[in-house]
Amino acid sequence: MVADEIFRGRYRNSYEKPEPIVSGAVTPFTIDLHTTNHVFKKGHRIMVQVQSTWFPLYDRNPQTFVPNIFEAKESDYRKATEKVYRSKEHPSSVEVSVVPNGTGAMN
Repeated sequence: MVADEIFRGRYRNSYEKPEPIVSGAVTPFTIDLHTTNHVFKKGHRIMVQVQSTWFPLYDRNPQTFVPNIFEAKESDYRKATEKVYRSKEHPSSVEVSVVPNGTGAMN
């Protein structure tokens, strides 16, 4: 794993005013994985995983909008399906900064 980040979708627009995610709607997210230095050699590939929970490494996600997930009732928990769009109308992307060889990066 090169980088990981847990980001609750309810805070995608504001940490002060959490909002529910509308089921079936295309919802843009920008995730900053901060500075990560890694060498990708020729032939390497990048995989991006999108998950709705990282349980048991992190707390359970009820998949419904509740005021406090730590107080979620069993009835608040639902199955979730995530979709990553990659069409002309709804493109997805990963931006990577590249350091040219000869500037301290390993070949």
